[in-house]
Amino acid sequence: MSVSPLFQALWDEQGFTAMSPIQEAVYQPLKKDESILGLAPTGSGKTLAFSLPLLEKIMPGEGLQVLILAPSQELVIQTRDVIQPYAKAIDCTVQAITGKANIKRQIERLKAKPEIIVATTGRLLELSEQRKVKFHTLQAIIMDEADELLTDSGLSETRHIVQEAPADVQLGFFSATSTDSLLELETWFGVPIKTIDVRGIDQTGGEVLHAFIPTGNAQKVNVLRHLAHQKHFRGLVIFNQSAQLLKAAQTLKHQKVTYAALSGQGRQTERQKALKDFREGKIQLLLATDVAGRGLDITDLPYVINFDVPNAKITYIHRAGRTGRMGRDGTVLTLGNQHDGRNLRKLLAPEYDLVTRYLVGDHLEAEKPVAPAGLVTSAVATTSTADSMRAVTVTDQTSTPVTSVRKSKKTPVRQQAVAPLKPKHKKNRQRNQKNKGYHKKSIDG
Repeated sequence: MSVSPLFQALWDEQGFTAMSPIQEAVYQPLKKDESILGLAPTGSGKTLAFSLPLLEKIMPGEGLQVLILAPSQELVIQTRDVIQPYAKAIDCTVQAITGKANIKRQIERLKAKPEIIVATTGRLLELSEQRKVKFHTLQAIIMDEADELLTDSGLSETRHIVQEAPADVQLGFFSATSTDSLLELETWFGVPIKTIDVRGIDQTGGEVLHAFIPTGNAQKVNVLRHLAHQKHFRGLVIFNQSAQLLKAAQTLKHQKVTYAALSGQGRQTERQKALKDFREGKIQLLLATDVAGRGLDITDLPYVINFDVPNAKITYIHRAGRTGRMGRDGTVLTLGNQHDGRNLRKLLAPEYDLVTRYLVGDHLEAEKPVAPAGLVTSAVATTSTADSMRAVTVTDQTSTPVTSVRKSKKTPVRQQAVAPLKPKHKKNRQRNQKNKGYHKKSIDG
């Protein structure tokens, strides 16, 4: 199957030669107005999978017809950017709506009556309540990263939006993982849902190494610093909590490491600049939480680094999916102590073969470094070698050493001088002598 002649020139220009399994599998069902659940690995081309067949059905100038919902503003902007050239080819417009953007500017742009809107649910509902967005002309609603979108408040907000749309609106749910929430779609939305799962046959991903680096909690940021010293290193670092991200960012700033952070409190323009700089290789580390990092498509991303062990297997799968995309190889590194390593192996078995790697200098090694004889185990222990080099071993009570090597200069040990006792003050001596003479005279008298 090939794409429509409407989009063939763009397709060829972007270097695509054939449809991926998910693109081919959902093409006809979406064109025939079927509601579907599409399951495919990360990086397999899901955005074009749902957008191209829907674009073929759009009537330019007829108002809002396709609505795409996503769980984060980064994913909204990314999806808009992917769709925009294809929409322009059929004389349609795409608008992104996110909570961090200027609402007055969004309202002004909505006056152009875009045929496609990509949005986060909260801001979209806010504009809907102000009657700035109307759903009565909608033909299709797509939920991207549906397993994340349809949780907690996201589920109720999404259902609210669907209820505002026409009763026969087409629904599409796309995800890399199948969760319990996705098994209840027909109950929640009241329409038949056809499941299309290509995860077992999709081979678009490259080879990904899954590695664990034994590291004490106090030394995790130091490991990031060493990794960043590698030439042309680029890594997406994902944190379990925003507080950990902010603390690590402060330390990296003092260590002169080039990084940017996708903070939930940051402005949209700042977050977009961070992504742009990272994609262009201007910074080495991009710090993010799961919400900010979900669904990001970064071309040829070599490393994903779990600063903390993920709380669930599904979380690990989505994090790992940021690398090894579209045939390119990648590496997923997870930091933690030996207890964390055992838990991670249990979490990932049997799907992933987790190997152990050790940081030696600024490089990862498969073999555990051997400490020289007589090395004292401590937070930082040093020893001299014959070639005037010093190995610095960083460890804690539960971690396997992470070793780096650096040159040092021998410094002679100085003995601290003992300060002499100060003589008594001269006036005090004179006063004492005078008192003694007066006391003697009194006795004699």
